[in-house]
Amino acid sequence: MRIALITDGIFPYVIGGMQKHSYYLCKYLAQAGVEIDLYHTNQSSYDIHKLELFTLEEKSKINSIVIPFPKSDKLPGHYLRSSYQYSEAVFKSFVKNPKVDFIYCKGFTGWKFALEKNKKKLKTRFAVNLHGYEMFQPAPNLKARLEQYLLFQGPVKFICQNADYVFSYGSKITEVIKSIPVNEKKIVAIPTGIETSWINEQIKPTGNIKKILFIGRYERRKGVQELTHAIQQISDIDFEFHFIGPIPNQKKVNLKNVIYHGSISNQDEIKKITQNCDILVCPSYSEGMPNVIMEGMASGLAIVATNVGAVNLLVNTQNGYLMELHELPNLHNILKDIIKLSAAEIDSMKSTSVNRIKSNFLWEHIAQLHIHFFNHPNNI
Repeated sequence: MRIALITDGIFPYVIGGMQKHSYYLCKYLAQAGVEIDLYHTNQSSYDIHKLELFTLEEKSKINSIVIPFPKSDKLPGHYLRSSYQYSEAVFKSFVKNPKVDFIYCKGFTGWKFALEKNKKKLKTRFAVNLHGYEMFQPAPNLKARLEQYLLFQGPVKFICQNADYVFSYGSKITEVIKSIPVNEKKIVAIPTGIETSWINEQIKPTGNIKKILFIGRYERRKGVQELTHAIQQISDIDFEFHFIGPIPNQKKVNLKNVIYHGSISNQDEIKKITQNCDILVCPSYSEGMPNVIMEGMASGLAIVATNVGAVNLLVNTQNGYLMELHELPNLHNILKDIIKLSAAEIDSMKSTSVNRIKSNFLWEHIAQLHIHFFNHPNNI
């Protein structure tokens, strides 16, 4: 089988959750023997033609086609315009290459393909994956909804409604896709995955002082403001809090037990910090199926997260606390309660996290789910 995997980048040439998913999907499909025409772009100093994070055997299955991402202006809607131009450029390259059995488009790369499918000019089976569908999920405030969410809803609806299939992570993401609306028969629910190398077989026992971790950028929908406020409200109890990510200096909490590591790109360093903690907090207003939660669980952490996207497929009372969005103003109480749990209770949650990942979310298994779908798309 030969597929076209079309994305606006793969890790580490472009940084982002969708780009990580694209990289691992490509890697593990190639390991399974699938021939891949990989359409992607580069926003790094790496030499993209080397594909250095793939093995020689994997690279033998990958036909790398690099398409420059158009430079954007600063006017409203600039990202959408650039995304459409990129989709056009990819499509022009696609039609010049040999035919494939299946087209898998990530994000807005499927825009031009949807237009051609709408005109009935594209005959090859074509699926899209918009990942988190944040523009259809709750926004932290009206400004965020007006500035970002509403702008993207129209193009996403058009792409999804004209694709032959629409990928979902499952759970609330499937419900969002149905509401677009998309015919339920077109929706393919396959979770994301994580590499076996993330599995921590020697979980650190919980100590007297619980160590809590947040990984992410300072973005309104990530709930960092609520988290910062919660930390300040529980400063009278013993805990240690670690931030990984670019948090502006003026937004930092000036407490001795709050440690800011800044942006870290080295995965081994991230693993070391993560595995030294006890609890991961992910208080987002909208998500798909966050890599950060997968990595936290695989590292052996209990999880506190909001019940958005497909998070409830990962987190429940057995491995942490799944809070509803209306509970975010009381995040300090939730953190206080989990900090007060016994070490044995936290350790049990940690073990459950690791075992859940090992049983359901390793990339070897996720790749096989994709291959089964490519071969039997009518059996979804």
